[in-house]
Amino acid sequence: MTKILDPCDVSRPTRPPLVTRPLLLRFVSLLGSATSFYLLLSVVPAYATAGGGGGGAAGLATGALMFATVAGELATPALVNRFGYRVVLAAGLVLMGAPALALGASDGLGWIVAVCLVRGVGFAFTVVAGGALTAELIPAERRGEGLALVGLVSGVPSLVALPLGVWLAAHAGYGPVFVAAGVAALGVLLAVPGLPDRAPAQGRPLGVAAGLRAPGLMRPCLVFAATTVTAGIVVTFLPLAVPASSAGLVSVALFAQPAAATAARWLAGRYGDRRGPDRLVVPGLLLSAAGTLLMAPTGSRAAVLAGATLFGVGFGVAQNATLTLMYARVPASGYGTVSALWNFAYDGGMGAGALAFGWLAAGTGYPWAFALTGAAMLTALAPAVRDRRAGTGHVPAGTLPAP
Repeated sequence: MTKILDPCDVSRPTRPPLVTRPLLLRFVSLLGSATSFYLLLSVVPAYATAGGGGGGAAGLATGALMFATVAGELATPALVNRFGYRVVLAAGLVLMGAPALALGASDGLGWIVAVCLVRGVGFAFTVVAGGALTAELIPAERRGEGLALVGLVSGVPSLVALPLGVWLAAHAGYGPVFVAAGVAALGVLLAVPGLPDRAPAQGRPLGVAAGLRAPGLMRPCLVFAATTVTAGIVVTFLPLAVPASSAGLVSVALFAQPAAATAARWLAGRYGDRRGPDRLVVPGLLLSAAGTLLMAPTGSRAAVLAGATLFGVGFGVAQNATLTLMYARVPASGYGTVSALWNFAYDGGMGAGALAFGWLAAGTGYPWAFALTGAAMLTALAPAVRDRRAGTGHVPAGTLPAP
């Protein structure tokens, strides 16, 4: 006999709500900080180059931004433990917004690098404190779906603001872009007081030093860092690598890459929730490397656009798979450390990629530099395959796998 379910029966388990008021407020701060970041990500290297510094100045600007971000990310978990989410997040927004407004005061390389350093620290505060807070606001049983939703929200600024910044600088000058980036960060400060202030006590916090010694966290970090190398190269050097006659292609490619990454991150999150994110780490790396290799013939519009899109797919898969995997391997008290380490891999890879690619391209030219970068990315297959073979892909929350 078939049992008829009573719609009024409250004994059936219900899924906890995913979108809550605190999460919506977190999305507001996320949109503001990410918009400020992406508006200037390709514009500042071009601004540095226009000041007479050449490709080396472009790489130095992005490198300074990323390495200041990395340094700030390692310190942020301790600051959150001391001051709480709201203070650190608000400080980060101020450090991103105020220097952007002052960027146009000089086009000297020293001034540009100084502004990038301050903004890098501010961005570190927003991504680490905000990332840990976001993980706290997502129910554990809906983590994959929740991180996919976060990926969609965070993908909007990269999808819109990155090409918009390049277009606006070309048609209205650098000044309006600097103002827009400053207002984007400072304007969302009003949402910060509505956010939770501190994480609830759930055991002894996992420090950054302990996280760096945990193979179950560092292997996904290394794989993800390999993909972020090309992310830094694309936003910094693609406008310089393509022929001047194909300048319009840059805006299209800078739109296609984050669009593909956003869609892939959503699909990877849904798939990973059902089948395990560990299955997606190697495919994400391979697709990213293939996209980088495909961009090598920089004189071909089709190759550049297809390569940027394919790289975006791989990058989006790697983003969601590695982050979900790392959160699954720590208790809630370790979310801050996971956020710091993952963003360390993100921004460290971007900064290293921008600096190294600038020097490499000076000696080999852009096509060979793209080809060599794509080949070098494949070395990350070693930690990816080892992690998969170790059987640590789908582990209970709160455990750290052995080497």
